[in-house]
Amino acid sequence: MSAENKTLARRVREEIWKLGKLEVADEIIDADCAAHVQDPITPDFGRGPNGTRQLVSLYRSAFPDVHITIDDILAEGDKVMVRWTARGTHKGQLLHFAPTNQQVSVTGIDVYRISRLKIQETWINWDALGFLQQLGAIPALGQARGRQTS
Repeated sequence: MSAENKTLARRVREEIWKLGKLEVADEIIDADCAAHVQDPITPDFGRGPNGTRQLVSLYRSAFPDVHITIDDILAEGDKVMVRWTARGTHKGQLLHFAPTNQQVSVTGIDVYRISRLKIQETWINWDALGFLQQLGAIPALGQARGRQTS
């Protein structure tokens, strides 16, 4: 079952996020799937495949050239952990952030709970602070109040 669960989790990042195949969400995400996104940026889009489609659409429209690499994938029992890196250029509106044409690279970890060959629940943790710093939305460490780090 671990191999099947890994394949299912990999499809989220590779097919839905990277390739923009939003229809895959209906195939692999349970209608009542809860997504726990641990950051101060992302709105709550609700449960199930529709919430996933809205979340992915938000970021893919802002970063149309997104490239995602799966760095690690581990499975035990009904859970799969995926460590990933996403890179792209901020070319579209992202919530209240106007396009910056800034190249961004961000890392994250997703944990999926899988049952009956569908994702039942997911936890998404990513470097939102680094992301905001790369967009220039908040100063990088040492730039606040004119200080320099050595």
